[in-house]
Amino acid sequence: MHEPFLARLPMGEDLLESITEAFKERSIPKASFVVIGAVTSAVLAFYDPQTRKYENKEFPGLLEIASCVGNVSERDGGIFVHAHITLAGEDFQCVGGHLMQGTKIFAAELQGIPVPGKTPIREYDEPTGLFLWAEF
Repeated sequence: MHEPFLARLPMGEDLLESITEAFKERSIPKASFVVIGAVTSAVLAFYDPQTRKYENKEFPGLLEIASCVGNVSERDGGIFVHAHITLAGEDFQCVGGHLMQGTKIFAAELQGIPVPGKTPIREYDEPTGLFLWAEF
């Protein structure tokens, strides 16, 4: 069984890719996690069930990570990170959504919590158009 861990994620790097790499480096295929810190720009998405597509939106400028939570499971034979994030600007207004590639780290601290048991596998779910856990 893997132990919980803390990691400082590298400034200027992609947040989603850095979270994924932290779990890959430790060979942890199933976990939950939280991240705190700030980003210099963000790309968030909202899933539209009518079009079955994620609609991306960019948010430039320094933003605090008010909350970033997610899980780690398997998709297409590899480690897959699914994360949602809430960000706050200097005006204390928040935006949130699905964390996408293109979100750049200013400072970020990751707490990874491995989960015991069988690794969930994501497979395409026809009713939703999403890749959801099909096995546990």
